[in-house]
Amino acid sequence: MNTHDLVAFVAVVETGSIVAASARLNLTQPGVTRRIQNLEEMLGAQLLDRLSKPLKPTAAGIEAYEQGRRVLRMLDDLKSGVANDGVVRGEFRLGLTPYLSEAGLAGPLDAVRGEFPALAVRVVAGLSPHQIEAVSRNELDAAAICIPDGAVPPSDLAAADLGAQPVIFVVARDVKLPKSADLEWLSRMGWVMNQDGCGFRQTLKRQFEAAHLPFNVAVEALDSELRLSLVARGLGIGVVTPVALKRSALRSRLKVVRIEGFKAAVRAWIVHRPPAGRLARPIEAFRSALDQELQALTRG
Repeated sequence: MNTHDLVAFVAVVETGSIVAASARLNLTQPGVTRRIQNLEEMLGAQLLDRLSKPLKPTAAGIEAYEQGRRVLRMLDDLKSGVANDGVVRGEFRLGLTPYLSEAGLAGPLDAVRGEFPALAVRVVAGLSPHQIEAVSRNELDAAAICIPDGAVPPSDLAAADLGAQPVIFVVARDVKLPKSADLEWLSRMGWVMNQDGCGFRQTLKRQFEAAHLPFNVAVEALDSELRLSLVARGLGIGVVTPVALKRSALRSRLKVVRIEGFKAAVRAWIVHRPPAGRLARPIEAFRSALDQELQALTRG
């Protein structure tokens, strides 16, 4: 098998087109097409559904992609293992949910870059369900995610538990709060939240539905500071981490809503496909640094 053909096929699956794959690999489009055809001839199977847009792998293509990614990673591990200097090289594709961006993009990322200077770290932001899917599809090497407390990552992924992370509700400073805020009072508020796909949003929705109360999302926004600005303007109630609120320039225009008998929390995890191979040490370095950062922020 020509590994260049396999690299081209993986690139097409991950980018969804010959054009994007050729740009990634710095090849001509006919060159990428020839490599895909070579691989199909060698395996004796059609790997791409050429009528779909974006291009999607066939059933045989999905299997070839999964196995191909493993082969390419093993080759990377082999190159790294036999290098005379023992330096970890290549690319480290790290997913990071917005919830953890305050903690993950500073010290932990610097720790990985400092310990592994020859490793190219590429950070991809996204909601946790999407990050989990990307790790499962080998589009990411690892991801720092947050899911509702009590839920666990898929069993086919290696997962390191970083503990429960508190979540608080905030409203504009001039909003009048009842003496005892409860779910019924919350149900009358519009919510300023992440886009649909946020695990905590789904947990909240299920709690309101179980109580037969409406759950109304007034505004969807991915950026934490943008959401807080909208809450400060009186557009609804927001969900934020204590760290994000503490660091926000808008904190003086907001106040915390404490819900009687209701504790909101998510749990942070580092997930990756086993085995981690050459990236085992960088993943562990990021996990350890992020764990320390989260603990320090929680104590603070």
